Amino acid sequence: MDAIKAIGLTQKFGDNTAVKNLTINIKEGEVFGLVGPDGAGKTTVMRLLAGLIAPTAGDAWVYGCHTVEDSGQLSNHISYMPQRFGLYMDLTVQENIDFYADLYNVPRQIRKEKTAELLAFSNMIPFRDRLARNLSGGMKQKLALACALIHTPKVLLLDEPTNGVDPLSRRDFWRILYKLLEEKVTIFVSTAYLDEAERCGRIGLLHRGELILFGTPDEVKTHMSGVLIEIRCAEPRQILADLRTKLTLVSAGLFGAKIHLVLSGEPNQILEMVKNTLKEMGVQAEAEIVGPSLEDVFISMIRPIEGSDASV
Repeated sequence: MDAIKAIGLTQKFGDNTAVKNLTINIKEGEVFGLVGPDGAGKTTVMRLLAGLIAPTAGDAWVYGCHTVEDSGQLSNHISYMPQRFGLYMDLTVQENIDFYADLYNVPRQIRKEKTAELLAFSNMIPFRDRLARNLSGGMKQKLALACALIHTPKVLLLDEPTNGVDPLSRRDFWRILYKLLEEKVTIFVSTAYLDEAERCGRIGLLHRGELILFGTPDEVKTHMSGVLIEIRCAEPRQILADLRTKLTLVSAGLFGAKIHLVLSGEPNQILEMVKNTLKEMGVQAEAEIVGPSLEDVFISMIRPIEGSDASV
């Protein structure tokens, strides 16, 4: 069964097309990641699927409910956690959860059991009496997730839930999401973090409102255009600037202390050419052909669209 289905979904705001002809299907019990830079249209997609705005064109269904025609029933099956979830800072952790339980008309007995479960798996039992304003950023996100889950939704829509959260809290947040899969909850998450996309069963790469790639992380990586060369050297920033003037590159970028170059041609010949160029420059470096990361793929896909100065 498809938990989420969209056909030709399009959203325009005046002359700006925020989402263009989006067609996707998300399976029940799947973690799907919508990946793209700021301004790609991720939040608009979320709002369309949550039934908060009507599309300019196309249709979408979430757990069998049409997002426009069945919007009244839609809220019974989904929970939408926007980037700025409506926590009440003057309420405690427990009071925030109770408030959302009231909104969703969760029966008292079920509420008690569900609250205990949510606090336990989010490791927030010691903080149930703490005011929300006194929580760390990561704990606020975990509380927001607990509030979103209090009525046991079948589909969870998360709009960049770990944006600005420290790495440890991000890991804890994803641990909680994986536990939800045991309950067959379908998770649709948007993120600008490509390392998080690796955690998803399938992903979609969104650019300027258009879905340019769709599939498992491994499937997406097969769309890498060109040969990827990784260079390890001192002063990589300066070396990269020099290489841009000497080589015809599909794309290039810094990955930590390493340089990633993408070039077109026969792999062994390309590698030899790069090594010779480095030697001519008098650079002591190690260069080898490596498999692409999702970031490599995404950069290689959008550079031809935006030009050599494009970045994710």
